[in-house]
Amino acid sequence: MLAQQLFNALSLGCVYALFALGFTLVFGVLGVINLSHGAVFMVGAYAALQAVVVLHLPLWAALVFAFFVSGALGLLIDVLVLRPLRARQAPHLIPMIASIGLAIALNNTAQGLFGAANLRFPTEVLPQDSLVIAGMHVTVLELGIIGLSFALMAVLMVVMRKTQLGRALRAIAESPRAAALLGINVEGLFMLTSFTAAALGGVAGVLIGLYANALFPLMGQPILHKGIAVIILGGMGDIRGAMLAGLFLGFAEVLSVAYIGSTMRDAVAFGLLFAVLLWRPKGIFGSLNERKA
Repeated sequence: MLAQQLFNALSLGCVYALFALGFTLVFGVLGVINLSHGAVFMVGAYAALQAVVVLHLPLWAALVFAFFVSGALGLLIDVLVLRPLRARQAPHLIPMIASIGLAIALNNTAQGLFGAANLRFPTEVLPQDSLVIAGMHVTVLELGIIGLSFALMAVLMVVMRKTQLGRALRAIAESPRAAALLGINVEGLFMLTSFTAAALGGVAGVLIGLYANALFPLMGQPILHKGIAVIILGGMGDIRGAMLAGLFLGFAEVLSVAYIGSTMRDAVAFGLLFAVLLWRPKGIFGSLNERKA
């Protein structure tokens, strides 16, 4: 049923968009492609699982826990890795290479602590209720994933477009040096951006873990590849484009599985992305000459 598939695609696309928002926020403000973002995504999922299993927290509290654990990890990455490289005015490729090494370290640490086998959230903490809406079977969990994703995306959009903080971040995205001359605390906002981006990535990790109910140390790698494709398709550094491109990728994947086959899932999705980029190389909202926050 097409309506059912579209709803499933919306659930998956929301998670992709949320992950890509954090990814593109770091690029837009810091000018860095942080390839450890997939590992942060994985850490968020494991943090929520430990909050449920070890700390016996309810699911909503586990989400909050994962938000702050992932955000703290992002802040630590900025303080220990990105800021020293900024201070040394390292070329743009150096932070990206450093983030690859950091991602490998985080993935291996998770595998050492939790093993390589899939882990699952306990069945009793997952919402089991479902509804039938216009002939579609809709679970409360899927509705929660969609609602939370859109709420976080809406908050980020309002902050970026309507607040003084958002204007300061957009000024830094245009020119950190000019922003500093205007009295903006550039380093402080770099740290805030790293925290926020990682926190969003961690929440996305929890949501995809709940959606598939399968956690494993390398779960961030496939979505990292998709996140890179999403931010390029949406326009490098543009959060509106990241949202739309994430939804586009989710719809392309689910519909290709439903009507073509699961073996062609990535081929169809990335083939469509490639076709769109041939038509519009700078992405949906991107510019070839500037970055936007």
